[in-house]
Amino acid sequence: MKISAVIIAGNEESKIADAILSVEWADEVLVIDSESVDRTVEIATSMGARVISRPWPGFSAQKQFGVDSAKFDWIFSLDADERVSPELASEIKNIRDKAGGPAFSGYRIPRSSFYMGRQIRHSGWYPDWQLRLFDRRKGHWNDLIVHESVRLNDGESVGRLRSDIIHFTIDDASEHHRLIGERYAPLAAQQMFERGRRTSLLRLTTAGSVAFLTSFIVKGGFLDGLPGYCIARFAGHHAFLKHLLLWELQNEIPREHS
Repeated sequence: MKISAVIIAGNEESKIADAILSVEWADEVLVIDSESVDRTVEIATSMGARVISRPWPGFSAQKQFGVDSAKFDWIFSLDADERVSPELASEIKNIRDKAGGPAFSGYRIPRSSFYMGRQIRHSGWYPDWQLRLFDRRKGHWNDLIVHESVRLNDGESVGRLRSDIIHFTIDDASEHHRLIGERYAPLAAQQMFERGRRTSLLRLTTAGSVAFLTSFIVKGGFLDGLPGYCIARFAGHHAFLKHLLLWELQNEIPREHS
């Protein structure tokens, strides 16, 4: 069993080196670069990674392209802002080196995110199971616009590993706000619309409050201190905005372009 570690990246010169170092145990490191204009490609190449640059087609399509371009059938998928913990690396190497091969067709891995300098253990952010180690002959990335994930073929077995992927998520509050407004809420609204979902005035006016209370109270965000409060507030903003954008789509409200 050999493993290709596939990393997607775009203008990640400050993060790509640590991501590559965390998968140096892999039999191949492949970076799929979305036409970076910084030193991402230079750094990745200098560290021995194979790099393919191509236009950005969306998260799922980019990740599936990486899967299809890898040398080996077993894939470990990583984003540039993620790291494989030493404990997780040991678990994966044990699977790779085990006589008789892996017991499962894919493995879910807990992901631990850092936000505002703190490891988040509640707020609905942990354990955030991710299916990242899998046999590409038995699964593929789905075609969702947001919240993309690996889907194994019917009947395939899935195991779980104990150790974490470390996720160095949003750098600061301004980036969090911008990503919600420019990426996550518009994409979520578009995905909901394409799936036939519709919102209502009641849902639009209550979605933000419900999301805040769910994150902060129900999912224990208050235990994460100020970062947990901020996560809950942004969750509320995201919920409100995606329903507002969905309302515009379903009512064919045109947007002005300057």
